[in-house]
Amino acid sequence: RHGDRFEVFYKPGLIYEHIDLQLLNPILADRRVRQALIMSLDREALSQQLFGGRQQVADTNVNPLDWVHTDDVPIYTLDPDAAAALLDEAGWTEMRDGVRHNAAGEPLQLTLMTTAGNRTRELVQQVLQSMWQRVGIDVRIENEPARVFFGETLTKRRFTAMGMFAWISSPEIVPRSTLHSEEIPTEANGWSGQNYTSFENARMDELIDTIEITLDRDAREELWHELQRLYATELPALPLYFRSDAHIWPR
Repeated sequence: RHGDRFEVFYKPGLIYEHIDLQLLNPILADRRVRQALIMSLDREALSQQLFGGRQQVADTNVNPLDWVHTDDVPIYTLDPDAAAALLDEAGWTEMRDGVRHNAAGEPLQLTLMTTAGNRTRELVQQVLQSMWQRVGIDVRIENEPARVFFGETLTKRRFTAMGMFAWISSPEIVPRSTLHSEEIPTEANGWSGQNYTSFENARMDELIDTIEITLDRDAREELWHELQRLYATELPALPLYFRSDAHIWPR
């Protein structure tokens, strides 16, 4: 509306929009289900339809602007057939009224939570919900005010399946608080730490510990690359996109 007065520039930033997965949930504890979840999504189409293609699809938690980023990781694109095969393999074989069930008759049903009132995230939720529905995954939306969602639900790991939010990072920031097993919030540690997914992986712990004390640049880069490959393989979270900021300048 004001193109004659202003120029608008969209610049990618280090804000990582993603979905934390609660790995204590027996459905999500199966890596095949986690991989099927991301292979059911057309994140490129989501970026185009909702953001004019300005939000860069994320493959891992490390932004391409960061020098330790690598493209040598598992890349997930929309592949509903492969997603369906993984779900079949994981035991979700019977389709009833458009929803997959296992041999015990339990539905493949998950809850997706985010911050209530955030119109952008609520739109994204609806798109994701419809994409998952096509492969027989029943996703229920259940949102909370940011104060409750961040202050209680995530911090005390009370979300049952999926929580969508963003991390704001800085270059080469070591993800100790979000991925190290010692950073899982519990009542015993006063709910400290931000490993809300309950992710425990000995090799990830080792990589994080080693990166923090490795000064050689080449050695550190290779450690970072392995960390990203492990993250993209295990999928403790579903990467969505890196947010861009709008910069508005008077002509």
